[in-house]
Amino acid sequence: MACVEPDGFLTRCGEFLLLAVWKPATCEAVAARAGVPLFRVRGGVRELCEAGLLEKIEEGYVITPMGMKKMEE
Repeated sequence: MACVEPDGFLTRCGEFLLLAVWKPATCEAVAARAGVPLFRVRGGVRELCEAGLLEKIEEGYVITPMGMKKMEE
């Protein structure tokens, strides 16, 4: 599932996933908040982490400063 377009802009799904991580969250919590199947969340979270927009922490995932900036675009 593509969350970031080749030009660097977020897809709608990428936006939903970032919005669902408004506080530290596990993939399961992100799936429930975003209304997206868990298997899609896992792939999307992996892509967003690789892009530097999410960061893995002990409690799950959090939005990085770069992710916050991307949401403002």
